[in-house]
Amino acid sequence: MISAPSYVAPHGLLKDKTVLVTAAAGAGIGFSAAKRAAEEGCKALFISDVHERRLAEAVEQIKKDTGMTQVFGKLCDVSKEEQVQALISEADSAMGGIDVLINNAGLGTSCKVVDMGDDEWSKVIDITLTGTFRMTRAALKLMQPRGKGVIVNNASVLGWRAQTEQAHYAAAKAGVMALTRCSALEAAEFGIRINAVAPSIAIHAFLKKSASEELLAKLSEKEAFGRGAEPWEVANVMIFLASDYSSYMTGEVVSVSSQRA
Repeated sequence: MISAPSYVAPHGLLKDKTVLVTAAAGAGIGFSAAKRAAEEGCKALFISDVHERRLAEAVEQIKKDTGMTQVFGKLCDVSKEEQVQALISEADSAMGGIDVLINNAGLGTSCKVVDMGDDEWSKVIDITLTGTFRMTRAALKLMQPRGKGVIVNNASVLGWRAQTEQAHYAAAKAGVMALTRCSALEAAEFGIRINAVAPSIAIHAFLKKSASEELLAKLSEKEAFGRGAEPWEVANVMIFLASDYSSYMTGEVVSVSSQRA
C-alpha cells in the first residue's frame, strides 16, 4: 500500500469568492471541501447539513482551524424544497451572493434489487439525485441574472461501474452525471460552469458506519495505491473545479480514482 501524501498547502484558488457546501458536517468529503474552500481564501463560507449538533461543531472547527470568521451554517434537508429555498435565500443574503455551490448531499445504503422496497429506492434517489437538482435549480435562479457562478456536484464512479447491492445509489449517481452535463449546456450562455467529481472510495467515519470493514478493505485493495482516498484528496479536485483554473471546463465528470473508470 502506498501511503497518503502530505496535506497540500493552499494556493488562494478561491480568493474573494463566496462558497456554499451542502452536507458539510462531520468528517466526510463535504467537511473537507468546506474547510479547503476556507483555506483557499474564500471570503465567506456557508455550510448546511441535517444534523444540528454536528453542523454547529463543523462551523466552529472550520473557524478554529482556518482563522476565518465569515462561516455560517443552516440546517437543510435537500429532499425538502422549502428547506432548499430557505438555505439558498439565507446563504445569498449572508454572503452577498453565491459564487460557488458544492452539491455534496447524498445517501447510500446496501440492498439487492430483489429485496429493495420502493421507499428505500425513492429515498436514495430523492436525496442524492433530486436533491442535487433542487439545489442546482435554486442556485441557477440567482446565478443567471448575475452572469456568473460555478456548481460542483459529487457523483461517483458507480455512475459508470457495476456493484452488487448498489443499484439505487448507482442509478442516482449516473443521474447526477447526466444532470451535470445537461444543466451545464443550459447554464453556459449565462457564464456559469457546472462540473462533477466521481470518487471511487474515500475512507471516513460515516462510510465506516454504513459499510463493513471487510467490504471497505476489499474495495481499497482494488485501488492502484492499495488504499482509499483521503476525503481531502477528493475535496482538492472539487476546489480545482470551483476555481478559475478550470475556466474552460463545463459539463465534465472528473474521476477521482486510482482505478480505470
